[in-house]
Amino acid sequence: MPFSDYKTALVTGASSGIGAAVVERLRREDIEVHAIARSAGALKELAERTGCMAHVIDVTDRLAIADLANRVHFDILVNNAGVDRPKKFLQADEEDIDLLVDVNLRAVLHICRLIVPGMVERDRGHVINISSIAGNYNFGGNSTYHAVKAGVAMLSNQLRIDAFGKRVRVTEICPGRVATDIFNHVHGNDPSVRERFIDGFELPQAADIAEAIAFAISAPVAVNIGHMEITPTLQVMGGLQTAKPQAPAEPSTSKEPRP
Repeated sequence: MPFSDYKTALVTGASSGIGAAVVERLRREDIEVHAIARSAGALKELAERTGCMAHVIDVTDRLAIADLANRVHFDILVNNAGVDRPKKFLQADEEDIDLLVDVNLRAVLHICRLIVPGMVERDRGHVINISSIAGNYNFGGNSTYHAVKAGVAMLSNQLRIDAFGKRVRVTEICPGRVATDIFNHVHGNDPSVRERFIDGFELPQAADIAEAIAFAISAPVAVNIGHMEITPTLQVMGGLQTAKPQAPAEPSTSKEPRP
Protein backbone atom coordinates (compact mmCIF):
# COMPACT_ATOMS: atom_id res chain seq x y z
CA MET A 1 0.00 0.00 0.00
CA PRO A 2 1.54 3.35 -0.94
CA PHE A 3 2.65 5.74 1.76
CA SER A 4 -0.36 7.95 1.04
CA ASP A 5 -2.62 5.25 2.49
CA TYR A 6 -0.75 5.12 5.81
CA LYS A 7 -0.98 7.81 8.45
CA THR A 8 0.69 6.59 11.66
CA ALA A 9 3.75 4.53 12.59
CA LEU A 10 5.32 3.09 15.72
CA VAL A 11 9.11 2.60 15.74
CA THR A 12 10.87 0.90 18.65
CA GLY A 13 14.53 1.35 19.49
CA ALA A 14 14.26 4.72 17.83
CA SER A 15 16.90 6.75 19.65
CA SER A 16 19.84 5.88 17.37
CA GLY A 17 21.07 3.74 14.51
CA ILE A 18 18.53 2.03 12.27
CA GLY A 19 15.59 3.09 14.43
CA ALA A 20 16.42 6.79 14.19
CA ALA A 21 17.05 6.48 10.45
CA VAL A 22 13.64 4.84 9.98
CA VAL A 23 11.95 7.64 11.93
CA GLU A 24 13.64 10.23 9.75
CA ARG A 25 12.65 8.39 6.56
CA LEU A 26 9.01 7.95 7.54
CA ARG A 27 8.72 11.58 8.61
CA ARG A 28 9.78 12.59 5.10
CA GLU A 29 6.59 10.89 3.93
CA ASP A 30 4.57 13.00 6.41
CA ILE A 31 3.77 9.94 8.53
CA GLU A 32 2.93 10.64 12.18
CA VAL A 33 5.72 8.67 13.81
CA HIS A 34 5.68 7.61 17.45
CA ALA A 35 9.26 6.87 18.47
CA ILE A 36 9.97 4.60 21.45
CA ALA A 37 13.26 4.20 23.28
CA ARG A 38 14.76 4.39 26.76
CA SER A 39 17.13 7.28 26.06
CA ALA A 40 15.25 10.48 26.86
CA GLY A 41 17.96 12.83 25.65
CA ALA A 42 18.42 11.16 22.27
CA LEU A 43 14.66 10.94 21.77
CA LYS A 44 14.23 14.62 22.54
CA GLU A 45 16.87 15.53 19.97
CA LEU A 46 15.24 13.23 17.41
CA ALA A 47 11.83 14.79 18.03
CA GLU A 48 13.24 18.31 17.65
CA ARG A 49 14.96 17.32 14.40
CA THR A 50 12.17 15.31 12.76
CA GLY A 51 8.91 16.29 14.43
CA CYS A 52 8.24 12.75 15.62
CA MET A 53 6.36 12.05 18.84
CA ALA A 54 8.79 10.77 21.47
CA HIS A 55 7.89 8.23 24.15
CA VAL A 56 10.45 7.23 26.76
CA ILE A 57 9.31 3.62 27.14
CA ASP A 58 11.12 0.34 27.58
CA VAL A 59 9.75 -2.19 25.07
CA THR A 60 9.32 -4.69 27.90
CA ASP A 61 6.86 -2.33 29.63
CA ARG A 62 3.65 -3.95 28.42
CA LEU A 63 1.32 -1.59 30.26
CA ALA A 64 2.91 1.49 28.67
CA ILE A 65 2.86 -0.10 25.20
CA ALA A 66 -0.76 -1.18 25.68
CA ASP A 67 -1.75 2.34 26.72
CA LEU A 68 -0.17 3.80 23.59
CA ALA A 69 -1.73 1.13 21.36
CA ASN A 70 -5.15 1.90 22.83
CA ARG A 71 -4.77 5.60 22.07
CA VAL A 72 -3.34 5.40 18.55
CA HIS A 73 -4.33 3.21 15.59
CA PHE A 74 -1.01 2.34 13.99
CA ASP A 75 -0.76 1.66 10.27
CA ILE A 76 2.97 0.85 10.35
CA LEU A 77 4.84 -1.04 13.07
CA VAL A 78 8.64 -1.25 13.03
CA ASN A 79 10.00 -3.66 15.63
CA ASN A 80 13.60 -2.53 15.75
CA ALA A 81 14.64 -2.53 19.43
CA GLY A 82 17.18 -5.19 20.31
CA VAL A 83 20.10 -6.10 22.54
CA ASP A 84 22.94 -8.58 22.36
CA ARG A 85 25.33 -10.29 24.77
CA PRO A 86 27.72 -12.23 22.52
CA LYS A 87 28.69 -15.43 24.28
CA LYS A 88 28.98 -19.12 23.49
CA PHE A 89 26.09 -21.02 24.97
CA LEU A 90 28.44 -23.14 27.07
CA GLN A 91 29.29 -19.96 28.96
CA ALA A 92 25.83 -18.39 28.86
CA ASP A 93 24.60 -16.50 31.91
CA GLU A 94 21.03 -16.75 33.15
CA GLU A 95 20.67 -12.95 33.10
CA ASP A 96 21.91 -12.69 29.51
CA ILE A 97 19.42 -15.30 28.28
CA ASP A 98 16.52 -13.61 30.05
CA LEU A 99 17.48 -10.18 28.68
CA LEU A 100 17.71 -11.33 25.06
CA VAL A 101 14.48 -13.29 25.24
CA ASP A 102 12.63 -10.42 26.96
CA VAL A 103 13.77 -7.64 24.60
CA ASN A 104 14.39 -9.37 21.28
CA LEU A 105 11.52 -11.86 21.24
CA ARG A 106 8.99 -11.52 24.07
CA ALA A 107 8.57 -7.76 23.53
CA VAL A 108 8.11 -8.25 19.78
CA LEU A 109 5.43 -10.87 20.42
CA HIS A 110 3.52 -8.66 22.83
CA ILE A 111 3.78 -5.52 20.68
CA CYS A 112 2.42 -7.48 17.71
CA ARG A 113 -0.30 -8.89 19.96
CA LEU A 114 -1.34 -5.37 20.89
CA ILE A 115 -1.20 -3.77 17.44
CA VAL A 116 -1.68 -6.31 14.66
CA PRO A 117 -5.31 -7.24 15.53
CA GLY A 118 -6.28 -3.61 14.94
CA MET A 119 -4.58 -3.69 11.55
CA VAL A 120 -6.55 -6.81 10.66
CA GLU A 121 -9.80 -5.22 11.79
CA ARG A 122 -9.13 -2.11 9.69
CA ASP A 123 -7.88 -4.19 6.72
CA ARG A 124 -4.76 -2.03 6.56
CA GLY A 125 -1.26 -2.24 7.98
CA HIS A 126 2.39 -3.11 7.55
CA VAL A 127 4.61 -4.84 10.12
CA ILE A 128 8.37 -4.48 9.74
CA ASN A 129 10.41 -6.83 11.93
CA ILE A 130 14.12 -6.06 12.08
CA SER A 131 15.67 -9.47 12.50
CA SER A 132 19.24 -10.42 11.58
CA ILE A 133 21.19 -12.77 9.36
CA ALA A 134 21.77 -14.51 12.72
CA GLY A 135 18.20 -15.79 12.49
CA ASN A 136 19.01 -17.72 9.33
CA TYR A 137 22.72 -18.55 9.50
CA ASN A 138 25.07 -19.80 12.18
CA PHE A 139 28.33 -18.22 13.26
CA GLY A 140 30.28 -18.67 16.45
CA GLY A 141 29.74 -17.26 19.87
CA ASN A 142 26.21 -15.85 19.80
CA SER A 143 23.85 -18.75 20.42
CA THR A 144 21.06 -17.03 22.34
CA TYR A 145 20.95 -14.17 19.82
CA HIS A 146 20.61 -16.71 16.99
CA ALA A 147 17.76 -18.41 18.80
CA VAL A 148 15.68 -15.30 19.47
CA LYS A 149 16.20 -13.87 15.98
CA ALA A 150 15.10 -17.18 14.50
CA GLY A 151 11.96 -16.77 16.60
CA VAL A 152 11.35 -13.35 15.07
CA ALA A 153 11.80 -14.85 11.60
CA MET A 154 9.19 -17.53 12.28
CA LEU A 155 6.82 -14.99 13.83
CA SER A 156 7.09 -12.86 10.69
CA ASN A 157 6.06 -15.80 8.54
CA GLN A 158 3.29 -16.81 10.89
CA LEU A 159 1.77 -13.31 11.09
CA ARG A 160 0.97 -13.44 7.39
CA ILE A 161 -0.83 -16.75 7.88
CA ASP A 162 -2.81 -15.45 10.85
CA ALA A 163 -3.75 -12.26 8.99
CA PHE A 164 -4.53 -14.07 5.74
CA GLY A 165 -7.36 -12.50 3.77
CA LYS A 166 -6.61 -8.98 5.04
CA ARG A 167 -4.36 -6.31 3.58
CA VAL A 168 -1.81 -6.60 6.37
CA ARG A 169 1.71 -6.96 5.04
CA VAL A 170 4.71 -8.29 6.95
CA THR A 171 8.33 -7.70 6.04
CA GLU A 172 11.31 -9.23 7.81
CA ILE A 173 14.51 -7.22 7.38
CA CYS A 174 17.68 -9.26 8.01
CA PRO A 175 20.73 -6.99 8.18
CA GLY A 176 24.28 -8.18 8.23
CA ARG A 177 26.93 -5.84 9.53
CA VAL A 178 25.76 -2.21 9.41
CA ALA A 179 27.76 0.87 10.42
CA THR A 180 25.90 1.80 13.61
CA ASP A 181 26.81 2.30 17.25
CA ILE A 182 25.37 -1.07 18.27
CA PHE A 183 28.89 -2.44 18.51
CA ASN A 184 29.75 0.10 21.19
CA HIS A 185 26.58 -0.80 23.07
CA VAL A 186 27.54 -4.46 22.99
CA HIS A 187 31.33 -4.44 23.31
CA GLY A 188 31.97 -1.19 25.18
CA ASN A 189 32.55 2.42 24.22
CA ASP A 190 36.19 2.05 23.24
CA PRO A 191 37.97 3.17 20.04
CA SER A 192 39.19 -0.38 19.49
CA VAL A 193 35.59 -1.52 19.00
CA ARG A 194 35.10 0.78 16.04
CA GLU A 195 38.46 -0.32 14.61
CA ARG A 196 37.39 -3.96 14.92
CA PHE A 197 33.93 -3.70 13.39
CA ILE A 198 33.61 -0.53 11.29
CA ASP A 199 36.83 1.29 10.32
CA GLY A 200 38.21 0.17 6.96
CA PHE A 201 35.10 -1.85 6.01
CA GLU A 202 32.62 -0.93 3.27
CA LEU A 203 29.36 -1.22 5.19
CA PRO A 204 25.71 -0.29 4.66
CA GLN A 205 24.61 2.72 6.67
CA ALA A 206 21.52 2.93 8.85
CA ALA A 207 19.93 5.13 6.17
CA ASP A 208 20.36 2.31 3.64
CA ILE A 209 18.28 -0.01 5.81
CA ALA A 210 15.66 2.73 6.20
CA GLU A 211 15.47 3.12 2.42
CA ALA A 212 14.94 -0.62 2.02
CA ILE A 213 12.08 -0.44 4.51
CA ALA A 214 10.59 2.51 2.64
CA PHE A 215 10.81 0.51 -0.59
CA ALA A 216 8.82 -2.35 0.97
CA ILE A 217 6.19 -0.02 2.42
CA SER A 218 5.76 1.97 -0.78
CA ALA A 219 5.04 -1.09 -2.90
CA PRO A 220 1.45 -1.45 -4.21
CA VAL A 221 -1.06 -3.06 -1.87
CA ALA A 222 -0.96 -6.23 -3.98
CA VAL A 223 2.77 -6.66 -3.24
CA ASN A 224 4.16 -8.07 0.01
CA ILE A 225 7.94 -8.07 0.24
CA GLY A 226 8.29 -10.72 2.89
CA HIS A 227 12.02 -11.10 3.45
CA MET A 228 15.05 -8.94 2.71
CA GLU A 229 18.68 -9.80 3.53
CA ILE A 230 20.86 -6.71 3.47
CA THR A 231 24.57 -7.32 3.87
CA PRO A 232 27.80 -5.64 2.83
CA THR A 233 28.94 -6.71 -0.62
CA LEU A 234 32.16 -7.88 1.03
CA GLN A 235 30.41 -10.07 3.61
CA VAL A 236 29.22 -13.63 3.10
CA MET A 237 27.48 -16.13 5.35
CA GLY A 238 28.56 -19.70 5.85
CA GLY A 239 31.81 -21.59 5.70
CA LEU A 240 32.72 -25.20 6.31
CA GLN A 241 34.88 -26.24 9.26
CA THR A 242 36.06 -29.70 10.26
CA ALA A 243 37.72 -30.49 13.56
CA LYS A 244 39.77 -33.44 14.74
CA PRO A 245 38.59 -35.10 17.97
CA GLN A 246 40.22 -33.87 21.11
CA ALA A 247 41.37 -36.20 23.82
CA PRO A 248 39.18 -36.00 26.92
CA ALA A 249 40.65 -34.29 29.92
CA GLU A 250 42.26 -36.62 32.40
CA PRO A 251 40.12 -37.07 35.54
CA SER A 252 41.56 -35.60 38.67
CA THR A 253 43.17 -38.14 40.98
CA SER A 254 43.16 -35.91 44.02
CA LYS A 255 40.57 -36.70 46.67
CA GLU A 256 39.04 -34.15 48.93
CA PRO A 257 39.17 -35.12 52.58
CA ARG A 258 35.81 -36.15 53.97
CA PRO A 259 34.35 -33.88 56.61
